[in-house]
This record gives sequence, C-alpha cells and structure tokens, in this order.
Amino acid sequence: MNSNDNGSKWADVLQFLLNIMLLALGAILVLFLVREIVVIFDSLLIDNETVSYMYLAEGILVFFLYFEFISLVVKYFSSNFHFPLRFFIYIGITAILRLIIINHEEAWTTLAYSLSILVLVIALYIAQKKSMRDT
Repeated sequence: MNSNDNGSKWADVLQFLLNIMLLALGAILVLFLVREIVVIFDSLLIDNETVSYMYLAEGILVFFLYFEFISLVVKYFSSNFHFPLRFFIYIGITAILRLIIINHEEAWTTLAYSLSILVLVIALYIAQKKSMRDT
C-alpha cells in the first residue's frame, strides 16, 4: 500500500469529521438565530416598558452576526469546502459595528473602530477586485 494512499484516506476522514462538526455548528447557530429573533420580537411587542434603541440595535447586529456565520457555513458546502475571504470581512465589519454601538463613550476608541472598518472595506474592495481579475 502506498503511503500517499494512506495520506489521502486520512485527509478524507478529517474532511468528513470537519463537515460533521460544521453541520453541528450550523445547527447550533440556527438555534441561536431563532432565539435572537424571539428576543427582538419580545422586546418590541411583549414588553410594556419603552424599548431601548441601543438594546434593539445590538440585538439586530447580533442577529446579523449569526446570519453571516450561517451563510459562511452554507457557502463552505456550496463552494467545494472553501471559505471565501469576503465573508470573514463582512463578519468583521458587523462585529466592529456592534462594538461601536455598545462602546461609544470615548471618541478615540470610536475613531479607532471606524478606521478598522475603513481598513476592512478597503481589504474587501481589493479582494473583490482581485477575484474579478482572476475570473
């Protein structure tokens, strides 16, 4: 038996285990996404108190983070087991936006977060321009 065949079998086994774990992670993320929808509707429709817009905005951004991670898992399976870079950049931008909404007391921190978003947008532009050139 060739050692290359053993390596290929191990790679197949590891790929299978990775796929099973990603499916489990996707199912867990779907549950958290549904829970976040329930929390948002609960705060909008059921609570008698006035809704804090900061709390609502944070909940919506957390919803989008779950949604983007689920989209990343779906894209992984639909693109022959490959994670596109742009999805990670989208997740980074959304996470930093959430940080700005939650922690905006210090102007310098908010400026640093904003510059981080600018860097990610530039990286996204470069990545998309390169992928368009490659096709």
